[in-house]
Amino acid sequence: MRRISILGATGSIGQSTIDLIRRDRESYDVVALTGGRNIEQLARDAVELGAKLAVTCDPGLYASLKDRLAGTGIQAAAGDAAVVDAASRPADWIMSAIVGAAGLLPGIQAIRQGTTLALANKETLVAAGPLVMAAAKTQGARILPVDSEHSAVFQALVGEDIAAVERIIITASGGALRDWPIERLATATVAEASTHPNWAMGQRITIDSASMFNKALELIETREFFGVDPARIEVLIHPESLVHALVGFRDGALMAHVGPSDMRHAIGYALHWPERRDLPVERLDLARIGTLTFRAPDPMRYPALRLAQAVMQAGGKSGAAFNAAKEIALDAFIEGRIGFVGMAGLVEDVLDKMWSSDGLNRAPNNIEDILETDRLARRRASDFLAISA
Repeated sequence: MRRISILGATGSIGQSTIDLIRRDRESYDVVALTGGRNIEQLARDAVELGAKLAVTCDPGLYASLKDRLAGTGIQAAAGDAAVVDAASRPADWIMSAIVGAAGLLPGIQAIRQGTTLALANKETLVAAGPLVMAAAKTQGARILPVDSEHSAVFQALVGEDIAAVERIIITASGGALRDWPIERLATATVAEASTHPNWAMGQRITIDSASMFNKALELIETREFFGVDPARIEVLIHPESLVHALVGFRDGALMAHVGPSDMRHAIGYALHWPERRDLPVERLDLARIGTLTFRAPDPMRYPALRLAQAVMQAGGKSGAAFNAAKEIALDAFIEGRIGFVGMAGLVEDVLDKMWSSDGLNRAPNNIEDILETDRLARRRASDFLAISA
C-alpha cells in the first residue's frame, strides 16, 4: 500500500483527491489529512479513510476536532506548526493543496523528507521557486504539477527535450467577468466575481480567475517549474477551458493537451504517475463540441499579467512580494475595502515601493528570507490600504 497525505483536504482539490482515493481505497494507507475550518468534513474524511492524523490550521477548533474524533484512534492536532508536522510524517506521496502562502512551509517540509510532492499550491514556486527546486534536487524529492495547465505542459513534454521548446502557452477561461465592458469592472461585486463559468473552485481562486491573478501566478510557476525564459511563456483566453496548455517546438509543431474541465484528471495523473490509469472523468465528444475558440488577453483588462512579467524580469524575492500583496488585495476586495480593479493597483504600489527601497531584486539566501519578504509585503500593502481609507 502507498502511504499518502493530503494537505488542504477540505478544499476543492483535496476533496477531488479524496474522491479518487475513495474509489481505490485498498491501495492507500492515509497518513494525515489537514484542513481549515470545515471541521465536520475533515473529521468525516479522516474516519472514512482511516487516517492516522487529522489537523486543522485553526487552534481554536482543536477541541471541536478532538471531540469528533473521540474513540476513533485518530490523532487530532491544530495550528500551523501541526500542519508542518503532518507534512513531515513519512509518506510516499503528499498532495499540497493548501491555498496561499500558508502552503509554503508544509510543502518545503514534505520535500525535505525526499518524497513525491503533488503540487497544487501555486505560491510554493511563485514565492520560493529556486529554493524549492534546489531543495527537491538535494533531497531526491520529486515534484509533480497538479495545476491543470502545468500538468498539461508536463504531459506534453514526456519524451521531449526541453531545449527544443520554443514557447509554452497556458490557457485561461477569462473568469466570470471576461465579457463585461471594461469600464464596468470597477463596479464588480464579490458575488459577481465569485461565479466561474467552467470550473468548480473555491471563492478565492475563482476571484483570482476573474482578475487573472491566478494566471499571473501560473506564468511565474511555469518559469520556475520548467526553466524557460519568461519571454517564451504566453497566455491565451480560451473560454471553453478544454485545451489546458500548448507546447510549441522549434520545428513549428504545437503539442496541445485537451481534456474536460475536471481537476481529477491532473490529480489522477500525479497520483498514478508514471502510469496512466482509468479516471472517472468525461470523455470529450469533439464533434459535439464543434468549435474551440482563442483570443489574446487584453492587457488593460488584465494588468496582473503585466505585473507577472515584471516580477519574472526583476527576479530575486519579487515573487514572494507579489504573492503576499495579492493575498492582501484579495482580502481587501472580499471585505469591501477596495474595488475589483483596485487589487492590481495595490499590488503594483507594493512592488514599486519594495523594488525602490527594500532590496527586492536580491536573491534570497534561505526560506527565512522569503518569509520576511512575505511579512514586509503584507505590511506595505496594509499601509497603502490605511492611507487610502
